[in-house]
Amino acid sequence: MAMNGGWIDISVPLRAGMTVWPGDGAPGIERAQSFERGDAYNLTRLAISAHTGTHMDAPLHFLREGRPIDTLPPEVMIGRALVVRADGDAVRAADVPDALEPGARVLFRTRNSEREMFAGTFFEDYVFLARDAAEKLARAGAALVGIDALSVSGFHENPAETHRVLLGAGVWILEGICLRGVEPGEYEMACLPLRIEGADGAPARALLKPVRRPGAP
Repeated sequence: MAMNGGWIDISVPLRAGMTVWPGDGAPGIERAQSFERGDAYNLTRLAISAHTGTHMDAPLHFLREGRPIDTLPPEVMIGRALVVRADGDAVRAADVPDALEPGARVLFRTRNSEREMFAGTFFEDYVFLARDAAEKLARAGAALVGIDALSVSGFHENPAETHRVLLGAGVWILEGICLRGVEPGEYEMACLPLRIEGADGAPARALLKPVRRPGAP
C-alpha cells in the first residue's frame, strides 16, 4: 500500500480472524472499553503470538542462547534493501544475488504476495526459503532476510534447519511481509519491531521507499 512521501507499507494489518501459524491460536484483538458501551474512552486489548502477521524472528527463536528481539541493532532495521523476485516453488541459491555486500538486507517477492495469505486460510504450499539459499545469504554476511510468508521454512520442512542457518550467522529474519506490486530493485527500508524484553520475536511495521538514481525520471 502506497503512503505519502513515496513510502510503501509492506506490513499487514493485525486483526481478529487473520491467518496465523497452525497452533499459534487465533489473535485476540478486542475493544475492551468503548464509547458505544458508555465508557469514557476507547481501549483495545491484544492477546497475540509474537509471530503474528508481519514480524521479526530473533536468534532466541531457535537458538537457546540467542539474542532476544529487544537487542536488535538499529542498523539492521533501517537502510538500503534489495527486493528480489523468485518465481519457483522455493527460493533457491540461484535466486540470491551473487554480489551481496556484508550487511545486505534482502527481501524475496514470490507468488505468495499475489495470494490472500492472511485472509483466514493457511496455505501449506507457500513458497519458502530453501536451505541452500539460506546458506548463501549467511556466507555473504547478510544482515536481514525477508519473505512474504509466515515462515522462511517450508511447512513440511524441519523449521529448525533454515532458521538456525540464518540466525546462527547473525541474519535477522523478517516474515509475513506483502510485496504485491513492489517491483524488484533497491529501496530504503524502515522496519521497527516492538521492543519486547526477552522475546523471541515481535510484530513489526515495515516500509519501503524506492531509491531514485541520479538522472532517473
